[in-house]
Amino acid sequence: MSFGKMNTFIDLIRKVTVKDSEGFSVESDEVIASVRAYREGRHGTEIWANRAAFSEATDLFRFRSIPGVTVTTTMLIACEDGRFEITSVEDVKGRGMYIEVLAKEVKPSG
Repeated sequence: MSFGKMNTFIDLIRKVTVKDSEGFSVESDEVIASVRAYREGRHGTEIWANRAAFSEATDLFRFRSIPGVTVTTTMLIACEDGRFEITSVEDVKGRGMYIEVLAKEVKPSG
């Protein structure tokens, strides 16, 4: 994967619950990392047809592995087009160089 294809800037976000001085829980976002990624939207190709198990995924993100950061399905991805819930995380070819994430777009209600 070349840097030329990694033209989307993303933020890896973790939800953090913090109690305020009065004891109420407030949920906020903590940015874990900001990286460049390759983004591919869902379309009718054979590769996306083979991902039928993840039918709810709307986008694929591929980015370099970040030392000391473990990407999990509890995190979110934010980019200029919106926010995405991570549904699947995979180490590409098991080499520890790239992470491939399948995610679904979060649409605000109302």
